[in-house]
Amino acid sequence: MAVDLADHVARRLSQGIAMTGHASLVAAGGTTPAPLYRELAGREIDWDRIWVTGSDERWLPPDDPDTLDCLLHATLFQGPAAQARFVPLKTEARSPAEAEGHVHAHLRDMPRPFDVTLLGMGADGHTASLFPHAPGLAKAMDTDEPALARGIEAPTSVVSPARMTLTLRAILDSRLIVLMFRGRDKLEVFEQAKAAEDPLAVPVSAVLRQDKVPVEAWWAP
Repeated sequence: MAVDLADHVARRLSQGIAMTGHASLVAAGGTTPAPLYRELAGREIDWDRIWVTGSDERWLPPDDPDTLDCLLHATLFQGPAAQARFVPLKTEARSPAEAEGHVHAHLRDMPRPFDVTLLGMGADGHTASLFPHAPGLAKAMDTDEPALARGIEAPTSVVSPARMTLTLRAILDSRLIVLMFRGRDKLEVFEQAKAAEDPLAVPVSAVLRQDKVPVEAWWAP
């Protein structure tokens, strides 16, 4: 899956560069996409024309091994891919809420729509850091709100519940959304999410049940 998806993402990024002179990638955190990033780093793309940001970030120092920032620098930003322009979601602000305006401004300056937005999915139906019934979730899910990023609390997380997440509006400002997940349990969550009617209870359903942006599900056992 990692090899095939790396080829697919590389093609989409190259198409974006051919169309507009630049391309943008939203990267997901977690352990599942790490092999993808290592594969993607070896693809021959004009990396200096590619912008990369994250779908969400824990409010920890950038070199903390639990951050997406650390994961990307260890896997994707290697060799030629190190030339990509990285837009981090973590700032020096004390809390995500204090950094919302700053992060929004930097995301606004990225090439959009995002050429590829990569998302993961939790066993509770969360995606990015859009957690079920989390404080701040309703605002982060409101597509009429202009914000591209929101601070949010991950109520079930034991590692830095304070997060910065892309809003649903930002996620849907994409040419392609790729949902990448592994395991039979996640496949069951995926099937349930496709039928879920309350996006505040199953946030990933808001991505799966919309008709504005193509969504591809990539799954492996």
